[in-house]
Amino acid sequence: MAGPNPEELRRVVERFPTPPESDWFADVDDALGGTYSRLAETWYPELRRRTSAYADGEILREDVLEHVEAVPAFRLTDGAAPLPDRRAALVDAANGVDGVAAVSTWYNDLRALLVDSPENRSLLERVLHDFGYALAHGLFLGASSPEQVVRRLRVAYRSVGVRIDDTRSGDGGERTTFTCPYRDVAAGRCGEKWVCHEKLDRVDDGYVTYLEARGIDYQRPRDCPGSEQCYSTVTWDGDEQWWPKTPPSAVAGSL
Repeated sequence: MAGPNPEELRRVVERFPTPPESDWFADVDDALGGTYSRLAETWYPELRRRTSAYADGEILREDVLEHVEAVPAFRLTDGAAPLPDRRAALVDAANGVDGVAAVSTWYNDLRALLVDSPENRSLLERVLHDFGYALAHGLFLGASSPEQVVRRLRVAYRSVGVRIDDTRSGDGGERTTFTCPYRDVAAGRCGEKWVCHEKLDRVDDGYVTYLEARGIDYQRPRDCPGSEQCYSTVTWDGDEQWWPKTPPSAVAGSL
C-alpha cells in the first residue's frame, strides 16, 4: 500500500475541529486531562508537518500513521474494565463542546485513510500478506500467550537477519527492539524504509490477521524517529476504549 492520495490526506487533516475560544473550554479540557489542548497545540502541528512531508515524498505513509496512532488519549477503560468517572466526564465534555464528538469522527476518518486494508493492497502486498498468514499457522502453532508468541517472533526476526537489540516485559506487553538490515534497500530509488515498512511488513500483517483471531494483539514493527531501530509489541487483545478513537456516543448508553 503506497498510501493515500496526498491531497485527499491534506483535506482530511485540515478538517481538524479546533478548540473553541471560550472561557468554559478550559474547564472541559481539564475534565479530559488536558487531552484536547495537547491534541491541538502539540500533536496536530506535527501531523500537519508530516502530511506536508508525505506530499513532498520525504516520508512514507507509515511515518504519518505512526504519529496518528501516537495521539494523546483520554482512557475510558483500564484494560477491558470500564472507568465510569472518565466515561461520564467524556459525555459531559461532549455536551459542553461540540468539538469533542467531532474530533472522534475526524480522527477515525483520518486513521481509516492511513491504515492498511485488503482493498488498498497491491497484488504484491496481498501475496505477501497471504504468505505471512499461511506462515503464521506453523510459526505460532501451539503458542497461546503473548510470551509464547513473542519468542516465536524473535526466532523469525533472527532467521531473516534482523538483530535483536532489546527485549522487555511488563504491563505494556512483550516489546522487542531491533535493527532491520533492509531499511536502506532501494532507498535511493524508493525512499528510506520503503522496502521494509511498505512491502516486507505486509508479511507481518499476515501475522497480525492470524493472531487477532486468537485474541492476541501484535503491533507489528514501527519506526523509532531519529533512530536506526524499530520495535514491535505483543499483548492480549483487550477491549480498551479511549478518546478520540472512542466517540462519546459509544459510552453514553453505559452510564
